[in-house]
Amino acid sequence: MTTDPTATVERYLRCLVDHDWEGLGDCLSPDVVRVGPFGDTYTPRQPYLEYLSSLMPTLREYTLDVERVTAQGQVAVAQLSETMAIEGTRVETREALVFEVGPDGRIRRIEIYIQRHR
Repeated sequence: MTTDPTATVERYLRCLVDHDWEGLGDCLSPDVVRVGPFGDTYTPRQPYLEYLSSLMPTLREYTLDVERVTAQGQVAVAQLSETMAIEGTRVETREALVFEVGPDGRIRRIEIYIQRHR
């Protein structure tokens, strides 16, 4: 496991798109905390993996486009957009994900922020 936060986050995002739940699980600390944009929280690792592995296959025409991943110390930020079909219309959501990566190279915390348009 790499201790480079940028590489860890990039691997996490690749595993998410590929539905590689084992690989994704390897990126996560056993006591990971994921806080979603609506205050929804998943912790520890297994409930979070169960959430993702049940949700992701249901998303129609899903794509994830990463604009950039940057890190300062053990905190990495990914700016990205997720696009999926909802009732026949492609909907894009721009987001920023903030990751805290532990010294072991595993993600300890994920916070998701959505850019809203009026």
